[in-house]
Amino acid sequence: MMNVQEKQAYDALGAVVDPELDEPITDLGFVRSVTVTDSAVEVHLRLPTAFCAPNFAYLMAADAKDVLTALDWTHLVTVQLDDHHDSELINRGLAADAGYRGTFKHEAEQDLDELRLTFQRKAHTAAMERCLTYLLRERRDAPLASVTLADLPDDQHTDALRRRRATIGLPTTPDALVLVDHTGTPYAEAAVPLALRRARSTRISIEGNAHFCRGLLRTRYPDEETA
Repeated sequence: MMNVQEKQAYDALGAVVDPELDEPITDLGFVRSVTVTDSAVEVHLRLPTAFCAPNFAYLMAADAKDVLTALDWTHLVTVQLDDHHDSELINRGLAADAGYRGTFKHEAEQDLDELRLTFQRKAHTAAMERCLTYLLRERRDAPLASVTLADLPDDQHTDALRRRRATIGLPTTPDALVLVDHTGTPYAEAAVPLALRRARSTRISIEGNAHFCRGLLRTRYPDEETA
């Protein structure tokens, strides 16, 4: 059983998402344990395989440390990535607050901010397609090029789309067009079918990868529960 502070720490980790899968690390089962002693919190993370992309692994671990450090009662935050081929390197970099480039040095091919933005845009595309597909089930004749946020049902999918739009700087007002690219540029009606097919491919890829990773995690740690 978690105490109050451990529960607060675990809940805070729910804000950390796997950049590729667009799901919280708590939902994915990546949080192995959370331990709080006075004002010190120690978290252990685990991933589906030892060879998960190091840049994704570092991003999640660094984000985990950031959200825990932001809690008003934490004095010392330790985040450890277990059973990864770069665990030692990543854990050393996290402890030293060395940053991604400081941790991986010449191996850091891409800045993490650029990587994060790439996957935030993909997450927006998937959320957009999901909302429009649900809308088409109810209104088969909906003119998708002119659908606005106000036309969408007030449900969790629309809420998720609004959050992802806000993350990449797109408007979330009721009159904002739904079917737009990551710059906010709308599609002509003739371009809608192709745009929707591409968006559906992105969404299916994200959901498929998440399902696959959950299976790998269960296989890797069959007898182990998360925090």
